[in-house]
Amino acid sequence: MRLSISTRLFYSHFLVVLLVSGAIGSYFYITALDSLLYSIQARLKNSAALLSPSLDATSLDAIRGPEDSVQPAYQRMLRTLRDHASSNADIAFIYIMRRENGRVSFVVDSDDSPQQAVPGKPYQDVTASLLEGFRQPSADEKVVSDEWGDFLSGYAPLKTDQGEYLVGIDMRADVVSQQMRDLRLAGLVSLLLSIVLAVVFSRLLAQHFHKPIPLLIAHCREIAEGTLGKQLSLRTHDDELDQLIMAFNDMSQRLDDSRAHLEQVSHALQESRDQLEVRVIARTAELEQLNRQLRLEVQERQRVQKALLDAARTDSLTGLLNRRAMLELLEYEANRTRRQHLSFCVVLIDIDHFKRINDNNGHDVGDRVLVHMGELLRDAVRAQDAVARWGGEEMLLLLPATHPEGARQVAEKIRAEVEAFSLFIHNQEIKVTLSLGVSEFTGAGSIDDCIKRADVALYQAKSSGRNAVALDANLLS
Repeated sequence: MRLSISTRLFYSHFLVVLLVSGAIGSYFYITALDSLLYSIQARLKNSAALLSPSLDATSLDAIRGPEDSVQPAYQRMLRTLRDHASSNADIAFIYIMRRENGRVSFVVDSDDSPQQAVPGKPYQDVTASLLEGFRQPSADEKVVSDEWGDFLSGYAPLKTDQGEYLVGIDMRADVVSQQMRDLRLAGLVSLLLSIVLAVVFSRLLAQHFHKPIPLLIAHCREIAEGTLGKQLSLRTHDDELDQLIMAFNDMSQRLDDSRAHLEQVSHALQESRDQLEVRVIARTAELEQLNRQLRLEVQERQRVQKALLDAARTDSLTGLLNRRAMLELLEYEANRTRRQHLSFCVVLIDIDHFKRINDNNGHDVGDRVLVHMGELLRDAVRAQDAVARWGGEEMLLLLPATHPEGARQVAEKIRAEVEAFSLFIHNQEIKVTLSLGVSEFTGAGSIDDCIKRADVALYQAKSSGRNAVALDANLLS
């Protein structure tokens, strides 16, 4: 099928305009979808972040199981969450979760249906964004399904805790889907308008370009028949067709001018190249100097980062490991024990009558006693053992690959050395004794259970008159 120039111009312009407008429309449509999802995520994240400062985490520590739902603290928090949930029709649920020993569970849930999550109920469908919510505000990247339905959620940590609690806000997936459908409808209407505009614009362009073609054909036939010298008097709004005849007359002169200009440009380019080589050499020397300075700065930064890491893991007073660092070490040793079917012991140490030392001599003397005890414990243990300040005057000793009897002997040795040791502070002799509790970790149970058993043994040592070593009752049976 033969098509006229006008028709071809129309179709070509129509396709170009349609493709361009379609590409732009698709880009803005996809961008709008992403922006909508981002806006929903930002709103959920910001709502959770705005809500979290008003929720007190300290009042939730006692809420552990379904039986705690009658506590006043639980009821107050439940009313608060339901009031916030009812203030926004898009919000499905608001809840508070606790993360403890790697397990995530509900504390308070605003759901007023029989499916309400009771305190202590474990949450199985844990996502990366939910875990991030214990540290900083976050939101789900996509709709998450669980036993309560399909939701898009935002999270934020409670400001008064140490990464143990978060508040979560759920938006039902059907609300998100409705907003997506509205956006798709707007995109479809925009596409139809683009097609209509493409037709109108293409027709106008085709008529503009086709109008001078018959005149050009007629003059070309006259030249072919031998009619020369006739000037073409075609005017097309001062566009390129009007300039075509003048371009041929000027072409020769322009080419000569271009050649001379090209020689000048070539000469200038060679001079610029020579100057550039000189500048490159100078700049290379500068960069080498900057690289040396940068390496020195990186080394200094690495040294500072290592110092900060050591400070984060060390008790500032005694120089011993702090509680956080010891917990990480205990978890590592527990995993190694389970893999290799070994065992290790922990010794919980408490300075007897430490409050009396502070009251009678002042807290500065008490601090010096703690420092001396830390030095003595470091000197009394093996290289593979670890000592940490557990809290206040309590210290924790980790004895890897050690059986209970060996741990008892180490504890007894430490007790005897401290009893025989005297501290002279401000020309005053201070005698200190220790009570020690020993427990064993064999791979069963958790680290918390092992420490609790050592704490019970420590209590037994104190009950028996202090200045004593007591073993976990399970080791005596």
